[in-house]
Formats: sequence, C-alpha cells, structure tokens
Amino acid sequence: MTTSLNQNIEQTIPTDKDVAVAKIGSQILVSYLQKNYADTSFRLISNGTEGEIVTIPTAALSLLVEILIQMADGNTVSIIPLKKELTTQEAADILQVSRPYLVQLLESGEIPYRKVGTRRRILTQDIINYKNRIDAARSQTLAELSAQAQELNMGY
Repeated sequence: MTTSLNQNIEQTIPTDKDVAVAKIGSQILVSYLQKNYADTSFRLISNGTEGEIVTIPTAALSLLVEILIQMADGNTVSIIPLKKELTTQEAADILQVSRPYLVQLLESGEIPYRKVGTRRRILTQDIINYKNRIDAARSQTLAELSAQAQELNMGY
C-alpha cells in the first residue's frame, strides 16, 4: 500500500504478502550485487508472459535491494530526493523530533534553511547531514563511556 505525503515523498507500508515477496526478491538480487556486475539486465515476466529486458544501473539495484530488505523486515519505506526542499514538519518527521524543536535547531544555526515568505524550507541533504553529525557524535560519546566503564572495571 502506498500513501503520498506530498507529490515527492511517498511512504510504502508493506502488507504481509509484500514482506514475503520482498524477502525472496532481496535474497535473489543481493547475489547479483555480490558478483560485482556492472549494470545488470533482467527480463520482465508478468503472469507468465515474457516482456522486455530492462537494464538497471548498479546504484539503482543497490537501492532496490535496500528497499526490499526494509520491506522484508516490515518497515515503512520512504524515498525523498536529496535536492527536495522540505517543510519544517517533514524535516521534523525525518529526524523524529517535534516541529518546535526543529525550528529551534534552524534558528540556532544548527541546520541551514531559507525562508519562502513566512515559511521555512530545508534541503533534504541538510537534514541528512545534520542527522549524520549527531549520529557520529552519539557514537563517539558511547565509545568514550564504554572505554571509561572498562577503565573503571564496572563489569560490562
């Protein structure tokens, strides 16, 4: 089932059948990726009728495999173009924070944005960059805490 958040962002919520089909499809396609083929061609077959041959760039095949893996795990999948400008609510949803908190991040200069009239617009790439920065900082802090716990012989 596909629901459209707006014209450029779609969420795909997998059904039980989707999960089963995605699991099998991802296992088959990942074997093609592991063989490091350049672009891969596939013959499309629908209801027993052979159709055209389609060539898929390796980068697109990697994305398709990741989508199938996520669907096989029952996860919702969203595709958002990196150059798309997001509303504050869309950006907050991606970061899984409240919209007011996101606005604080924007106003403090943590994430670049531009104003269109009275509305703030944020590039998807800037949201991804911010998320990567805070994830890296979080990992670094956890590593430091773990090392400190080892030094103090805390038993874990």
